[in-house]
Amino acid sequence: MDLVKEIKRLKKKKNAVILAHYYQVPEIQDIADFVGDSLQLSQKAAETDADIIVFAGVHFMAETAKILNPDKIVVLPDLKAGCSLADSCPPEAFEKFTKAHPDHIVITYVNCSAEVKALTDIVCTSSNAVKIVNSVPKDVPIIFAPDKNLGRYVSKQTGRDLLLWDGSCIVHEAFSIDKLIALHKKYPDHKIIAHPESEEHILNTASYIGSTSGMINFVKAHPNEKFIVATEAGILHKMQQEMPDTELLPAPAVEDNTCACSECHFMKMNTLQKLYDCLLNESPQIEVPEHIRKRALVPIERMLELSK
Repeated sequence: MDLVKEIKRLKKKKNAVILAHYYQVPEIQDIADFVGDSLQLSQKAAETDADIIVFAGVHFMAETAKILNPDKIVVLPDLKAGCSLADSCPPEAFEKFTKAHPDHIVITYVNCSAEVKALTDIVCTSSNAVKIVNSVPKDVPIIFAPDKNLGRYVSKQTGRDLLLWDGSCIVHEAFSIDKLIALHKKYPDHKIIAHPESEEHILNTASYIGSTSGMINFVKAHPNEKFIVATEAGILHKMQQEMPDTELLPAPAVEDNTCACSECHFMKMNTLQKLYDCLLNESPQIEVPEHIRKRALVPIERMLELSK
């Protein structure tokens, strides 16, 4: 069976849209209607007139789409495609944390569960985290969760003393500073660009720090440069499509794996076969309890409004 042909046929027949994150496998990125970062995907999910949203990403992303589209069918190719960062912030523990600091505005990174979003005042992404924090009056204290690395970066950028939840992404913490320095010595003409979820010692080596879309735009804006890219290796597919003549190297991970880079096991759980199956069967569907959905919708809508 020609999976690509069949997916396109089903998509048209069922009025479906395929949204994919930059970290998906190349064949999924290539068949998607839109490929983007968390903010862009949230915006697309809010705008779509499709009856079915196929979210090629991880669970929290599909949940966000369902929160924004309660009357649409939202499916995820593999229901087990979770997120280490979201898992690092259990809702019960986070609720106790927020209740212990009732005077704080709560800003959570979109990489968290619907239950955690429901405990939040404003959601942010790596694209707009600095803007979101700066939107809060300076005399109002802020809890920032769940990513401590992104939180530290935003704190430096804004000059705000943020109360950080102790969470992180195992993919962005897997980069080896020793291997990165060695790689840069071997290719000294390559600039290091990094995602702000990376640890501080990695960020300190970078010529540019930004979201996945920000990194792609930076590479496009510097066509004569060469780069070492410190984020999940899936982004190199879109970067190379946008800039086919630009030399790109993935930043090395501590542990050697199939690509000697840092890959998200959860993101790679989605396959073209699973995408076809979920579109054909309209399953597995993402469901969010209505009382959680309504509460989680408010901080997401605040983010979308502030991001216009």
